[in-house]
Amino acid sequence: MASNKDSFVRTLMIVVGLCFVCSMCVSTAAVLLKPTQNENKLLDKQKYILSAAGLIDLSKGSVDKKEVLSTYSKYVEAKLVDLKTGDWVEGVNADTYDQKKAARDSETSFKPVNDIASVKRVANQVVVYLVRDDAGQLKTVILPVRGYGLWSTMYAFLAVEPDLNTIQSLVYYDFSGSGETPGLGGEVQNPKWVAKWQGKKLYDAKGELAISVTKNPVIAASEHGVDALSGATLTGNGVQYSLEFWLGEEGFASFIEKARKGGLS
Repeated sequence: MASNKDSFVRTLMIVVGLCFVCSMCVSTAAVLLKPTQNENKLLDKQKYILSAAGLIDLSKGSVDKKEVLSTYSKYVEAKLVDLKTGDWVEGVNADTYDQKKAARDSETSFKPVNDIASVKRVANQVVVYLVRDDAGQLKTVILPVRGYGLWSTMYAFLAVEPDLNTIQSLVYYDFSGSGETPGLGGEVQNPKWVAKWQGKKLYDAKGELAISVTKNPVIAASEHGVDALSGATLTGNGVQYSLEFWLGEEGFASFIEKARKGGLS
């Protein structure tokens, strides 16, 4: 009996020891790989920012890391803006600012009153991207937007001309959670649908937000309309609600108003 008991104890100790060693290896690997993971996340985001700005073409396949870094560094400036006032926030590196983390902290975020896009919480300060040409002239303003689609939160970059009204592109780059259904919600990344946004106007002559993702062919053909995604009504609604929220009073409205009055100069 003693022999069997000793054998069981030794086996248990070996199992516990192996579990401990394995957990230490996994923890160490996670810590060591964290900087690389963060670098890759930043690189991936910069890639989609450049795509929204029309500076690289992702449809051709993978893009060289050096090309992404050099192009981003040359043409793009990330800046932090206070949503409440619409003013620039100085003294913070906007490229490394963790907006998602800020949105989770009650001290650095707020809960929207009219949460039409189901964003839950919004960081008080958010990043916008200014894209300039070779002469240093402002060419594009990129506003990050997010909102709930069919199954998950969808993240996108809305690229507009300096008038803050004419759309250059709407590029979806991340689906947090389970992801949108391939062939349905995932169609927001379809180049044919993305191309429909180019040249559309966000606001009407009265300055009211007028952009509409619609199944009505007459409205879709207008300067304020975009064809809804066939078979993906909820995802299309998610896109619409995201734009309405982020271009509204609890989003970029104050920033856009000041920018139109020369705040970007």
